[in-house]
Parts: sequence; structure tokens; C-alpha cells
Amino acid sequence: MLPFFGARFGNPSSRTHGFGRDAARAIEAARVQVAALVGGSPKEIVFTSGATEALNLAIQGAALAEPARRHVVTTAIEHEAVLDTITALEARGHEVTRVAPGADGVVDADAVAAAIRPDTLLVAVMHANNEVGTIQPLADIAPRCRERGALFLVDAAQSAGKIPVDAPALGADLVAVSAHKLYGPKGVGALWVRRRPPVRLDPLVHGGGQERGLRSGTQNVPGIVGFGVAAELALASLGAEARHLGGLRDDLLARLRARVPSLRVNGSLSARLPQNLHVAFPGVEARRLVERLAGAVAVSSGSACASARLETSHVLAAMGLPPDVSYSAVRFGLGRWTTAEDVAVAADAVADAVLTD
Repeated sequence: MLPFFGARFGNPSSRTHGFGRDAARAIEAARVQVAALVGGSPKEIVFTSGATEALNLAIQGAALAEPARRHVVTTAIEHEAVLDTITALEARGHEVTRVAPGADGVVDADAVAAAIRPDTLLVAVMHANNEVGTIQPLADIAPRCRERGALFLVDAAQSAGKIPVDAPALGADLVAVSAHKLYGPKGVGALWVRRRPPVRLDPLVHGGGQERGLRSGTQNVPGIVGFGVAAELALASLGAEARHLGGLRDDLLARLRARVPSLRVNGSLSARLPQNLHVAFPGVEARRLVERLAGAVAVSSGSACASARLETSHVLAAMGLPPDVSYSAVRFGLGRWTTAEDVAVAADAVADAVLTD
């Protein structure tokens, strides 16, 4: 990324000189890398400022392009970027059906299919949940959407780079991804937009016509370059990293259970991202536990967005967990550089903090 902050500072929209063409080539190279991450064509990648903007473009852009279809289906455990955007559509007259998950944090494909109507514009289901890490049955949902003529939007911000994401094979029409979730820079993401059959979106940002006219504005060249490299690195180590992190996650759970037998796992342990562990310690207030561990273990009591607003988890509530469980729930996220020693130290620190509460 560094050269594009200085020596290679050309505007990719200025194709009349070498500086601009150099920046444009860098963007197109990154487009190839990000497309490979989701199994699509580079021509299907639209760069954005992040997954939130990508999801907004997908949802609001589809609504603008198809004003006669006034119904949207989603799940009750989506990220706020989806839920809040759909709520904004609802305030403008759209009808919304929100499908609740099972107690295991997995949505039933038949329940989603039953919610689809003749006037359904779009069905939005995340690939993997950002809190409990549960993986949703997208391949079972996609054909139902296609049969009924509804667009299928997948939020893959949590899953891309962690587990395989093949947008065409999943049957998706739109897939949102984010760079910083796979060690890329913050403030850049992308929307994969299916070309065949074509998906119609109206842009939300008008101006210079960049990104196939769907997202005008001068591109963030360093961010896009960083995203591309991060995507390539994540794809290259995908299987090995998933196996490594899954083993560490299972070791963390075993160590915690040995010290705190009352611990409960929230959500399916099998249909889950390998790096995610979401547990509750009955009788222990999660926020106090997180504060006690500050500086020793980076653990959270919800999603990053919800933690910033000090809200309780809508995901756990939708799963039917009672308030006392929700208030004692914490999320662990293991990463590329997490070691077995890190897991052992973290498990002891957390158990000590729980047992002295």
C-alpha cells in the first residue's frame, strides 16, 4: 500500500497520463484478487468504503431499481448494517418479514422460503453470524429465492477469508465483503454483483461514474490495493488456517470447561466459524468480566458495533436466550497469529476472573 500514498499517487480516473493509468492498473489487479476470494469475475466487483456501504448499495439500490416490489425478507440475527437499512425501507413503505433463528443460532431454510411472497424484492441472509459465528444454510435458501424471482443478498463480511465463499455456487445474487475482517485496511470493502443473470441496482452515490456507475467517487487506491493483497493471502492459507484455528478454539473451550463446568456454549458448535467461541458464564456479568480482563485478554460482550453503544445482543434475544444468559455472554475471536500458549494463558485468565467474581 505504501507507494500509493506517495510516489504512485495518481488518480485512477485520470487515464490521460501514466500516473493515472498506473493507479487504475493497481485497482484492476486488486479487483482480480477480491473476485477470486468470492469465486466471481473481476467485472462483478464494486469497491466501496466497507461492507456497510456495500450492503446499503445492495438493499437500497435494489429497491430503487424495482419500485413495484415492496417486500423484503431477512433474519432477526443480521448485522445492524442490514437490519437498520431494511428498517429504513420499512419506514418508506416496504413490508418486512424477519425470520427468527432456532435456539442454535441457525435459520431454518424452510422458514425463510415460507416468508417469500410474489412481491418479494430481496432476501438477505448472512453467511456467518458476527456474534455467535453460526453458519447459515445458504445453499438451501438460494434456490427458493431464484424460483420466486427474489434477489438473494449474502453478508459475507465474517466468512470471507475464514471459510470458502463461492458466490455463484451458493446461488447468491449479491455478496458483501470487508477488508479489515481479513487483515486488510479499514474503510474499504466490496459488493459482488452477479452479471448472469444480471442484477439491477440503482446507484446511491452519483458523480463521476466510477465502479461501473454504481459507486461514483475517486477510489481509495491504497485501501483497495491492501484489500487485494489481504484477499490473496487469506485465500492461499484458507484451509490450513481454518484447521489451525478450529483446533485452538476447541482447546480453549476444553480448558474453560475444565475450570468452569457451568459454562454454556451459545449457538451450534458444529455449524460455526472455526475462529469463533461464544459462551456464557452463568451468574457472571459479562461487562464486569470484560473490564476485569482489560489489558490481558481482548474479549467482547457482543459485536463491535453493539459494544460501542452498550446495547444488549439482539442476536441472543432472537435465539431465545433468557436475559441472565445474555448478560453473562462473551465472545472470543482467535486469529492468524494466535498461538497455543495464547490460548492457555487466556483460558486461565478468564477462568480466574470468573471464579473470583
